[in-house]
Amino acid sequence: MALRNDRHLSMNDLVGLIKAGRIDTVVVAFTDMQGRLQGKRLHGHYFVDHVVGHGTEGCNYLLAVDVDMNTVGGYAISSWERGYGDMEFVLDEDTVRLLTHLPATAMVQCDLVWPAEHGAQHSPVVQSPRAILRRQLDRAAEHGWAALAGTELEFIAFDTTYEQAHDAGYRGLPPVNQYNVDYSILGTTRAEPLLRSIRNHMYDAGLDVEGAKGECNFGQHEIGFLYADALTTADNHAVYKTAAKEIAAQQGKAITFMAKFNEREGSSCHIHLSLRGRDGELVFWDAGAGQRTTLYDRFVAGVLATAADFTLLYAPNVNSYKRFADGSFAPTAIAWGSDNRTCAVRLVGQGAGARMENRIPGADVNPYLALAAMLAGGLHGIENDLPLPDELVGNAYTSDRPRVPSTLAAAREAFATSDVARGALGDEVVDHYVNMADVELAAFNAAVTDWELRRGFERL
Repeated sequence: MALRNDRHLSMNDLVGLIKAGRIDTVVVAFTDMQGRLQGKRLHGHYFVDHVVGHGTEGCNYLLAVDVDMNTVGGYAISSWERGYGDMEFVLDEDTVRLLTHLPATAMVQCDLVWPAEHGAQHSPVVQSPRAILRRQLDRAAEHGWAALAGTELEFIAFDTTYEQAHDAGYRGLPPVNQYNVDYSILGTTRAEPLLRSIRNHMYDAGLDVEGAKGECNFGQHEIGFLYADALTTADNHAVYKTAAKEIAAQQGKAITFMAKFNEREGSSCHIHLSLRGRDGELVFWDAGAGQRTTLYDRFVAGVLATAADFTLLYAPNVNSYKRFADGSFAPTAIAWGSDNRTCAVRLVGQGAGARMENRIPGADVNPYLALAAMLAGGLHGIENDLPLPDELVGNAYTSDRPRVPSTLAAAREAFATSDVARGALGDEVVDHYVNMADVELAAFNAAVTDWELRRGFERL
């Protein structure tokens, strides 16, 4: 049920542009555990002569590294003992797009498979984020449903280069606008050259751009895109996140998608999701009765019941948990409400617009993993006829509802011991991402922070 537009290219279109000399570089990319694009830049004619119809290869350590791209232990798929062999990149021809912010460049996104020597020929790398989401989409399709989704990704932009930010220790960075109120036109005008460039280049790349608006923190903004089928939304999210940083760098600026950059408001990634039938018919809304369907209620009940189990996939980093503060617009209570932004799950819209909004994820989320978790949780609710808890009316921050895990360690334990997660995703996937959490925790526990130095250098 992809909602396509005429700015997407076919593989034949791309080959024609290369042969005509209009494209000379093709980025072949997949999404890693952290939600980042990784891959290669290929010469156009090499791409046509050797990659189209065949794919290419890359080292499997790309799915077994930390945020700093260090090779780390504990992963079953990759190690010094296994020799860090290759994975194969399989081109997804539905993802061909132009990158107009780069000269004569196009991109194709990929799935990952193992070479024949790893067992069954071209078996999927089940730990790859795209494969994890595909598995849950296939489960939904077995019921006759397709998933539509949209992500609302916030960022903070700074009037400094990435190199200058690094040299400053990421402290004292000037935001692109120091006057910013949610939805402020005056505030966003000061950042409009950057925002406009991102909007227009993303439109050229095939994304259906809605608009841009200011958020609460200084330099904080959100650029919105029209919903699409869940896999397309995740693919677009990954492209946008990388391209926005590249466009900012071209203008001498820097963008961060950290969940919590400073003591002010964090950056979220609210995820909207609904199911449709095979022919696009509504399954979340009873038009005759003018109300939610039982299927919708069961789906939301499952997402709530598994929220703690899957928080690791919604909030994958130590920093992610700094967002979860009372009165911050980031949820702390696992509850649902009708158009209630204090709850973890907010139900909005009617008819074709009826959808659930998951407010737990921050801007650092991997969209493939979060969407897979939401689908796994929702399908768990449907398949087990889970009743929807009572709606929370009022302030969820002061309620007695169960809480979102408040630390990465707590989320890691809930995920590792979850029968639902292991049943839906498989032991290989759960163990892989538990190890990712262990690596992140070990790195954090070994670090000495600025706060510790200021607090203890002289006083202790």
